Amino acid sequence: MKTALAALLLAATLSSVGVADAQMLPRMRGMVAGLNGDVLSVKTPDGKNMEFQLDEKTTIVYTQPIELSEIKPGDFLGVTSSKRSDGTLSAFEIRRFQKPTNPGHREKYEGRDDQTMTNANVSATVQSANARELTLTYEGGSQKVIVAPNALVSTLVPGERSQIVPNAPIALTPQKSDDGKLLARNIQVSKPGFVPK
Repeated sequence: MKTALAALLLAATLSSVGVADAQMLPRMRGMVAGLNGDVLSVKTPDGKNMEFQLDEKTTIVYTQPIELSEIKPGDFLGVTSSKRSDGTLSAFEIRRFQKPTNPGHREKYEGRDDQTMTNANVSATVQSANARELTLTYEGGSQKVIVAPNALVSTLVPGERSQIVPNAPIALTPQKSDDGKLLARNIQVSKPGFVPK
């Protein structure tokens, strides 16, 4: 029970930026450059190196890879998708949560016009030689997403610092402290190599 509750709380913090804390900054992605004590170094997609402080409030979840076939109707997912020119959604990251977390559909996720986030229950799945689709339903609406061939599919489990290793893909929610330092509030870390090809 304690483990399940911990996973729920950690997943919830990673699914959105906290609105109650004005110091919270947008979620960001990168690769772990190193972890020296409480200082996390991250290489951003544009090649910059940034440092974040870890403390007792830092939460960590690990993306445990699973097969798409393990996703069943009734599962609650966080699905990050690219929006195609025709409006269809192509999922490139699928995370299964243990409990419903911040349900709904969000446009311009992580500040990108062509990216969305859908947190919802699976109401239907299609897996055949020609198609892989998920229908996601939440209060007030639903979304059908096409699962990209190289999509990352995982389930979120409680993580630990030992999993924060060089070249591990990482997503985190930073917070700016009163003295200007960047704190790592919520961390999602994956096994090195767990990235779209």
